[in-house]
Amino acid sequence: MKSNFVMVDGLDGSGKGTIVDALQKWAELKGMKVLDLRSYCRENGTFPEPEEALQYDAIVSAEPTFCFVGKAIREELIRATDRKYSAMTLAQAFSLDREILYKRVIIPAIKAGKYVFQERGISSSLVYQPVQERIQLSELLRLAGNKTAMQFAPGLFIVATVKPETVIKRLGTRQKKDYSIFDNLEFQRNIDSRFRSDWLRQLFEQHGSKVIYLDTEEPKTPDDTQKEAVKLFEGFLDQK
Repeated sequence: MKSNFVMVDGLDGSGKGTIVDALQKWAELKGMKVLDLRSYCRENGTFPEPEEALQYDAIVSAEPTFCFVGKAIREELIRATDRKYSAMTLAQAFSLDREILYKRVIIPAIKAGKYVFQERGISSSLVYQPVQERIQLSELLRLAGNKTAMQFAPGLFIVATVKPETVIKRLGTRQKKDYSIFDNLEFQRNIDSRFRSDWLRQLFEQHGSKVIYLDTEEPKTPDDTQKEAVKLFEGFLDQK
């Protein structure tokens, strides 16, 4: 049986957070006890122990995480500064962040049948780092955290699709800037084709994931996106 693990990915500003927020709201409306791992890590500077996380019915997560290695990725490795880090350094950091996240939270939650809604994941590493520099997919998939993530692939993988030009416009209107090395039109165009590629879809399908593309292009509103995301998720549950 497919797990209740939902991974949402796509371009920066494609609506990933909007989709995950919709799934979190869905769980709350169902009366579930929800752990927002993003807030937990920010406030505590660490992950919950597995037994603490398993007290919840649903877990909302994101990669990179907001503590340990993930905090270093966000605050140093992917920031646009004169200090440049190689794609392999980033790949290794993401893999380690991922391995800790999975061992501390995701794997116990999946095995216990909990709902897990996550923004980004192994898919981002497979899409981003080979565009940043030439890295073979086989190299990425050999990294420990990435290997673990594919062994526990999501039951549902939602890819938010939108034009790169729309994404750049959306990023420009954000009040909180990420100042990421990836926030430029050329890079977004390159990764857009990878998110839409057959090889990415087939890789996840081979590992048991149902892959769905959710168009978030204008004039669709965030509310429209949230309603469609919940409808897709409930359809996934009906087919399990």
